[in-house]
Amino acid sequence: MLVSIIFFAAGLIGASQCNSYGSLMACRIIHSFGSGVCEALPVQLVNDIFFIHERGERLGYYTVCLCLGATGPLYAGYMLAGGYSWRLFFYVEFAFACALFILAFLFVEETHYRREDVKKKLAQNAAATPEGEKTAEAELHEVVSPLPARKTFVQTLKPWGVYDREAPFFLAAIRSFTYFLVPSVFWVVCTYGIYIGLGALAFNYTFPLKIVAPPYNWSQTNSGLIAVGNAVGYILAIPFTTTSDRLAAYLTKKNNGIREAEMRLGVLLPAMLIGPAALILYVYTAEKNLHWMGYFAGVAMCNWSAYFYFTFTLAYAVDSYTVNLSEMLIAMNLGKQSISFGMGFSLLDWILRLGYVKVISGIFCGVLLANNLALIPFMLFGKRIRIATSKTWLASMHRKTHVAGESH
Repeated sequence: MLVSIIFFAAGLIGASQCNSYGSLMACRIIHSFGSGVCEALPVQLVNDIFFIHERGERLGYYTVCLCLGATGPLYAGYMLAGGYSWRLFFYVEFAFACALFILAFLFVEETHYRREDVKKKLAQNAAATPEGEKTAEAELHEVVSPLPARKTFVQTLKPWGVYDREAPFFLAAIRSFTYFLVPSVFWVVCTYGIYIGLGALAFNYTFPLKIVAPPYNWSQTNSGLIAVGNAVGYILAIPFTTTSDRLAAYLTKKNNGIREAEMRLGVLLPAMLIGPAALILYVYTAEKNLHWMGYFAGVAMCNWSAYFYFTFTLAYAVDSYTVNLSEMLIAMNLGKQSISFGMGFSLLDWILRLGYVKVISGIFCGVLLANNLALIPFMLFGKRIRIATSKTWLASMHRKTHVAGESH
């Protein structure tokens, strides 16, 4: 994590000093390479540190912080409008990167923990105790004695951690691609890719074109204000961050204390239809040149829906498959970026050729609705799907090659 942030900061300060497109592109690749850590490690930390009934809430906080990054173009635009150089944007972001490095150094603790070693010590203690002679103190000692001593705060500041020398490096990389065959993981990949393709690309591409032209005639300075709609949607969703944990806890009690991963999915039902409805509102505002509030309402509704799907589909996948979580998150990152890129690559050409309604309200809305409606099969048959996939060659391969300590 620390090394990645250094790459991130170095790429930013390099970009601020560039005088050609080629050098700027190279530095942007470097800092994007470093920033990729935010897509995987925070989720792994949540999985390592928090109990299953807390993960939905913590992943929600992570998601809203990640999503509010979509407001970045707004601040950058006003920097330019205020007469400042475009380089200032990189200076400001470099300052944030330095602060992030300090916070990560101080507060992100190494979480590597070898459960296999503890299991061996427990077995040795049990074998060394004569049968029938165990006391309550002896049983407590068996559980507590193998556990490592809690580190002091100063010890947690050690900049180098530990690594599993037995973990197969290349197998871990190859194994990541196998998770595209896992139904719930593929659903998360599609969810992120489609919503990012809509929010970060479709809205941000089309709104500036519409709002500076008649009948709106806004100034170019204000063409980035659609980011306000992004922020409003995510902020309005924050009060619902704990809903999936609460629903799952309630259903677990009704199920005699047995927890199923699908129990948190019910909170997605309202968001399932609000997202597609938001696209219809946005696109007809654009097609008919309706009041500009239609743009903001559509974007806010779509992002409100996106927050639910980002957070709770990810929590569902983490609950369902904790073995080799690192590889699963790598697959999610690669897949969602590919889908979002594909949706936005020729977006403007499609709109110019077919119109807003056919492209966004027809094609994009249909794709989003199909993805959201996948919620119903997972709610009804998710457990059966997990049981069926657990009997496949893929599951067998994952069990045989899982990283010791990641299987809960």
